Amino acid sequence: MANFKRFFKSFHNAFKGLSHAFRYEQSFQFQIVVAVLVLILAFYFKLKVWEKISLVLVISSVLVLELINTVFEKLSDILKPRIHHYIKDIKDILAGTVLIATIAAIIIGLLIFMPYFF
Repeated sequence: MANFKRFFKSFHNAFKGLSHAFRYEQSFQFQIVVAVLVLILAFYFKLKVWEKISLVLVISSVLVLELINTVFEKLSDILKPRIHHYIKDIKDILAGTVLIATIAAIIIGLLIFMPYFF
């Protein structure tokens, strides 16, 4: 039999984590605001279903990668002051990963929205 109390507690903890990221991570806040604006535009312009799906996929990819980046940054910050020089490399690589996903999302967004703007 499923333990619904434990099940809902898992959701509660997940929302606490998202809330923490939104309150304290400036990049995540900015990405959420942009995501909301893009989704509003998607419904304003009455995009095709596949276009909306594409936008949701790239938005969620960027947000998930940002959260993963945040987790690794917090974990690596625990190692201070014994920080290894590889930690900086790891942080930079993860930031680059988020940047690549963000640039791809911008390009996909532009390709989808350009016909509606011009």
